[in-house]
Amino acid sequence: MLNQLAAGSALVVMLTLTLAAAAQAGDWLPHPANAQWQYRWSDTTYNPGGTVENVDVQQQQGVGYTLAWAQAGYQPPAAGSALVCPSDVDLGTMSFQDTPQGPVNTTWDSCPPSSSYPSGQLCPAGTSACPDSLAGFLYNVIWGLRNPVLSEPLVHGLSWTGSGGASGDVAGTSTYVGQQVVKVPAFPNGVNAAVVRTDLALAGTEDDAYGSGIRTTWWVYGIGPVRVVFDHVDGGVTTGSLLSTSLTPQPDPTDANYFPMQKGLTGTYRWTNNRHIRKPEVERVTVGAVAGSTARFDVKSLSGPIRAVGSYDFTSDLGGVRNTAGASSAATLLKLPRLTHGRHFFTVIDLMAFGFNPLLPAYPSAGDAWRSGNARDQQVYGVVGSTRIIGVRRVQVPAGTFTALEVRSVLTQRGSPYGSGVRTMWFAPGRGLVKLVFAHRDRSMSTVLLIR
Repeated sequence: MLNQLAAGSALVVMLTLTLAAAAQAGDWLPHPANAQWQYRWSDTTYNPGGTVENVDVQQQQGVGYTLAWAQAGYQPPAAGSALVCPSDVDLGTMSFQDTPQGPVNTTWDSCPPSSSYPSGQLCPAGTSACPDSLAGFLYNVIWGLRNPVLSEPLVHGLSWTGSGGASGDVAGTSTYVGQQVVKVPAFPNGVNAAVVRTDLALAGTEDDAYGSGIRTTWWVYGIGPVRVVFDHVDGGVTTGSLLSTSLTPQPDPTDANYFPMQKGLTGTYRWTNNRHIRKPEVERVTVGAVAGSTARFDVKSLSGPIRAVGSYDFTSDLGGVRNTAGASSAATLLKLPRLTHGRHFFTVIDLMAFGFNPLLPAYPSAGDAWRSGNARDQQVYGVVGSTRIIGVRRVQVPAGTFTALEVRSVLTQRGSPYGSGVRTMWFAPGRGLVKLVFAHRDRSMSTVLLIR
């Protein structure tokens, strides 16, 4: 039997936030009890006649769940039962975990494919047993990228890399292409799907050309994958489509990237305060490094009364955009108001990240709201309050006119009127922060504008 166990377990971080419409892990790969899917897959070289597979949710345990499948005419394996393999019958199980980064594949177990199928050729030379296979719809979905299978939040500009296969022999790079209407037998009139293209490379085996190629997967929110096409380097093509399901498509969450974290992205900002910083402070913000879902934002003064530098880490996952670390320093003759907890407003990022996490939810929409309460944030900032997404507005700044997400926070830092007040921020897709207005309770107002 084919079998693979994950080398490590996924860590699920529970966040103390309340959102009116919080994104839930698993909506791109849902797994409610009794859910069922039916797929048909074929391969131009090894399975031209095609196979119909019935898939169901075998079991759920905490954040983990197992899907089971069997070809038409057979029942998917039941939970707790040993896998019995009739000759040349397509059946098996595949397990996943919901994580803040998206669904992660942890294990699989299936009957060996037909002897005509190149199962053994997908493994390194000299391997006595081959736990790899591309003989099945779900196998083609997870091949090359298992942690995560689908990175979230799924937004414009997203790409991620990883490895797959039993021994990590397959390298993959996935890119979110965008949304597209796709027609499959389950939805003959078309259904909106998120399209992900993956470049796959298998090295060191007897048949690298079959395990390598370009895979395109169509994901439907509330359904899961509905179509997959794997164009192999050797010229063969594997295709799979959803024939039917017990689930109903759900409205797609926004794929606008309001907080882009592409390395090298820059923005120049002008910051004034009508009482404390009357001569404009101009600062450049650069995304200096990216590692997985975390990026470092570097800030440097270009001109003005504050000679500041700063470096901040932000992460983006299903918990939203969060500031995880940061430090700034400055040399200035200005007598800036005091903040408690040893904080300072030296840079525009200090103003933006101040308060509590998340900065934005994973899939923000009008009406989303959350409050302070995270113990770490209380120790760092000592701020209580609430944040609400007002909606999408057109905003004009020196850098141009943007259709931006308006986010409003009411903040209170005990003992500091300057650290308290109402902060409104505007984030534009592909640019991030374009405007910030902080009406402090000391009756001053900070204004930050993107100028280029």
